[in-house]
Amino acid sequence: MVKEALQDASERMQASVRVLEDELAIIRTGRASPVLVEKLMVNYYEQPTPLNQLATISVPEPRLLAIRPFDASSLAEIERSILASDLGLTPNNDGKIIRLSIPSLTEERRRELTRVVGKRVEKARVAVRNVRRDTQNDLREFEREKIISEDDLERGQKELQRLTDDSVEATNALGERKQDEIMQV
Repeated sequence: MVKEALQDASERMQASVRVLEDELAIIRTGRASPVLVEKLMVNYYEQPTPLNQLATISVPEPRLLAIRPFDASSLAEIERSILASDLGLTPNNDGKIIRLSIPSLTEERRRELTRVVGKRVEKARVAVRNVRRDTQNDLREFEREKIISEDDLERGQKELQRLTDDSVEATNALGERKQDEIMQV
C-alpha cells in the first residue's frame, strides 16, 4: 500500500514539474520560437483549438515567427487570439501568413518576466506540496485502518519527504535557469 501511494505521489509530482517546464517554455526570452504560440487556443468553428493544429509555425529569422494557416478562413481568428493573449505581440497579416516580430526585451520587461517565472515556480511548488499533503493523509488513513504499521507509516513519510524535496529542487532549478536565460542580454 505504501509503495503504491508513494509511486502515485512521485508521478503526480513529476507531472507538476513537467507542467512548469511547459509553462516556462512559453515565456519568451527575446528569441523567436514556435513554442511561444503553438499552445495558443484559437476559436475555430466555435471550438477552442491549439494553434499548432491549425497552422504551420516557422522561424524564418531569429526574431520573426511565420504562421501559415491550413485554412485561410481561420486567419482572422488566429490574429484575434494572438492579440488577446498575454504575449504582448502584434501580428502582421498579409492575407496568407501572419508574421510576429519578436522585439528585444527591455530591462523593465525582463524584470517583469522574472517575476512571472517566480510566480509560476511558486505555483508548481504549491502543487508538489499539495500532493505531499494528500499522500500523507492517505498514509495516516492506512495506519488508522490498520492496513499498515506505524513503522511503515514512518518510512513512507520519510520517503515522501525525500520525493517532495527532490521535486521542489527540480522546480527551483528550472526557475533559476529560466530567470538567467531571461536576464541575458
